[in-house]
Amino acid sequence: MTKRISMGLAIFAGVVISVSCGNDEELIQLAGNTGATSAEGEALYQKAMASDQAGKRSKAIDQYEKVADRYPFAPSAAMARFRQAELLEEEGEVIDSFDAYQQFLQKYRGSGLYSKALAKQAQMAQSAADGKVKEGFSGLSVIGLNRKVSVHQSVEMLGKVRDNAPRSETSARAQFTIGELYQADFQSGKKFSKEDRDGSKAIAAYRKLARDQPESKYAAEALFRVGVVLMEQADRGNRNQATLDLADEAFRDYLIQYPGHAKNPEARRLMASLKSKDLARSLQIAEFYDSSGQTESAKIYYREVLKNSASGSAHDKAKARLKELGE
Repeated sequence: MTKRISMGLAIFAGVVISVSCGNDEELIQLAGNTGATSAEGEALYQKAMASDQAGKRSKAIDQYEKVADRYPFAPSAAMARFRQAELLEEEGEVIDSFDAYQQFLQKYRGSGLYSKALAKQAQMAQSAADGKVKEGFSGLSVIGLNRKVSVHQSVEMLGKVRDNAPRSETSARAQFTIGELYQADFQSGKKFSKEDRDGSKAIAAYRKLARDQPESKYAAEALFRVGVVLMEQADRGNRNQATLDLADEAFRDYLIQYPGHAKNPEARRLMASLKSKDLARSLQIAEFYDSSGQTESAKIYYREVLKNSASGSAHDKAKARLKELGE
């Protein structure tokens, strides 16, 4: 029996070592030196605060980082990481500060500073993205835009904000802004980064929000934007019937799911515009076949115009030409 117990303890010890072997500091703490390492961490934290108070920011940032990295179980480790993030933010180091807040949020969920860190991180990501959205939609340079942060980095930051606060308005806004970034990128032409060359990423981002958080205040606008981007695809030359049909379907879904939303009249106007585009396209094809002597093929498209319209110039042209062709 004693031999079996000894073997069991040996196996257990082996499991503990194998699970923990990725971090020397954790091994030291598991071995019973937590008190000693915490004391070392607290001593370094006091030095960091002294540097901080003396205005030696770079030194303080480095020291706070070491406390959080080397002594994660020290009483002041959470505050050290938080203060590191704050100082980096004040220094304009957006990416590094965001990452430090992210480390804090992942490690110290029970901290009293958690909500504050989450809010700061969200504000930072949103601020960096908003400038790029304005620049992309307008095509003009935005004063104060932090150019250290690319569209790709902004999307990554917003994705973390979204995932850190699931099912919240903060999450919904972050996902909506991802869609805006991609849409602005798609619209901007050569002046922007071209992360989203064909609008597909914008559509996917907006659809994700409408699917995952349909009750959020951003969902209706997101679904409306799906139709808008599809229309923009058509205007860029992708005028196949499938694209026009998808745009019409997106607007119909929007009107069904969000009746009374502020963009309802605009959606109906755009749907009417889609119908005009479709008629113009059918008439253009009919005239092409007509001019090349393929009258039977031309008749098919002239009839299509009549079928889908009750009046208008396209209707009148198609009707007149069919009469000339004997119908």
